[in-house]
Amino acid sequence: MSLDAQINAAIAPVSDAISSTLFYPIELAGTPFPLILGWLVIASFIFTGYFGFLQLRGLGHSVRLIQGKYRAKNCDAAGEASHFQALSMALSGTVGLGNIAGVAVAISIGGAGATFWMILAGFLGMATKFVECTLAVKYRNEYPDGSISGGPMYYLTKGLAQRGMGTFGRALAILFALCCIGGSIGAGNMFQANQSFQQVVNVTGGSGSWWADKGWLFGLIIAVVLGCVIIGGARSIARVAEKIVPFMVLLYVSAALFVIASNIEHIGYAVQQILEGAFTSAGVTGGVLGALIQGFKRAAFSNEAGIGSAAIAHATARTKHPISEGYVALLEPFIDTVVICTMTALVIIITGRLDSELTGVQLTSDAFGSAVSWFPLVLAVSVVMFAFSTMISWFYYGLKALTYITGERPGVELAFKLFFCSCAVIGSSMSLGPVIDFSDAMIFLMAIPNIIGLYILMPEVKRDLKIYQAKLRSGEIARTR
Repeated sequence: MSLDAQINAAIAPVSDAISSTLFYPIELAGTPFPLILGWLVIASFIFTGYFGFLQLRGLGHSVRLIQGKYRAKNCDAAGEASHFQALSMALSGTVGLGNIAGVAVAISIGGAGATFWMILAGFLGMATKFVECTLAVKYRNEYPDGSISGGPMYYLTKGLAQRGMGTFGRALAILFALCCIGGSIGAGNMFQANQSFQQVVNVTGGSGSWWADKGWLFGLIIAVVLGCVIIGGARSIARVAEKIVPFMVLLYVSAALFVIASNIEHIGYAVQQILEGAFTSAGVTGGVLGALIQGFKRAAFSNEAGIGSAAIAHATARTKHPISEGYVALLEPFIDTVVICTMTALVIIITGRLDSELTGVQLTSDAFGSAVSWFPLVLAVSVVMFAFSTMISWFYYGLKALTYITGERPGVELAFKLFFCSCAVIGSSMSLGPVIDFSDAMIFLMAIPNIIGLYILMPEVKRDLKIYQAKLRSGEIARTR
C-alpha cells in the first residue's frame, strides 16, 4: 500500500465520524439541510437583525476607511497592517477555488436560482464578519516588537473570562485553535496545491502534459515561493496580499465581464432564470428549497463568515478603534460572494453552459472558453493565484493558532514554516481523499466555538458600536480629507 493510501486509510474513520455529525442532514420538505449550514445561516440572520442591517448603513464608511480617510487619527495605533492590507490578507484566504469550482457545483445542483440565495447569504454574512473582526482587534495581544496575535482564540479566552467563564472560554479557544491548525494544513495548503497542479496539467495537455507526472516539482516550486513570502511574517504576507489580491480579482472579474459583454443579448434571460429559479421549482433539484440550500451553502463555505479564520487576519489592522476594522470586514463577503461568486454564476448561465454534463472547474473553464478560446488559460492562472493566496493566509492562521497553544516561540514558528512548505510538495504529488475531508471538517468545526463566543459577546460589540458612531457624529473621529 502506498504512503498516501496508508495516510488516507488512517484518517478516514475520524473524518467520517466528524463529517457525519457536522453535515448531518435535516430533511426540509424532502431536501437535506446540513446542521453546520444551519448553524452559520441562523447566526448571520441574528447578527443582521441585532445590528440593524449594518451592511446597508455602514458600507460607505467601510469604503472610506479603506481609502485612508481616517489615517491621520490612527498613525500611532498598534498593528502590523493597514486597513486595506488586513482586508487583502483576509480576502486572500477566502477567495479561492470555491469561487470558481464551488459555484459551478452549486448551480449545477440547485439551478440558476441558487445564485439569488448565494447573494442573499453573502449579504447576511457581512454582519457576522463585522462582529468577529471587531472582537479580534479588541482582544488581540500586542507585543513590544510591534507584532500582533489575535483572532477567536483570544476573544474567546479574554472576553469570556471577563464574564466569569474563563475555563469555558479557554476550552472553546483550544478547540478552535486545534481545528484551525488541521484546516490550515489540509484545505488551506495541500488541497490548494493539489487542485492548482491539476488545473495546470489540464490546460497543458492533460495526461499527455509534461507536468502530468511532476507534481513533486510543481509542489517544490510553490513551496519555495511560499517560503519566500511567509518568512517575513504578517507584514510580509500583508504586503504580498495587497498586491496579489487586487490583481487576481481584477483579472478574474475582467475576464468574466468580457464573457458577459460578449453575450450581452442574453443578460435578460440570465436574470430571469436566476429570479424564476429562486422562487419556483422548475428545473431545480429539490425545488425552491434546493436552490436556497445550494446558494446558502456556497456562500457560507466561500466567505467563511462565522468560521473565525478571517478574524485572525483582521486582528493585525493598524487602528485604535476595533469597530473600524469591523466596518472594513463588511467588504469581505461582499467582494468574495456578492461580486466574485456572482460573476462565476453569471458566466455559466449567460453562456448557456448550465445544462452541460460538466461540473466544477471544468464547467467554469468551458463557459469562459466559449467566449475566447484561450480564456481557460486565464482561468488557470486565476486558479493558481487564488490557491497561492489562500495558502499564504492559511499559513498565518495555522501559525497563530499553534502559537496560542505553545506560546510565541521562534523555534515553533520556524518548524511550522518548514512543515507547511513541505505539505505543499506532498499535496501536489499525492491523492488526498479523506485527508481533505478531515481538513474540511476541521474548518467547519471552528464555527461551533466561534459563534458561541460571538453570541455571548455581541452586546459588548453593540455598545462599542454606539460609542464609535457617537464619536463620528461629534467629530472626535474626523475625516482627514
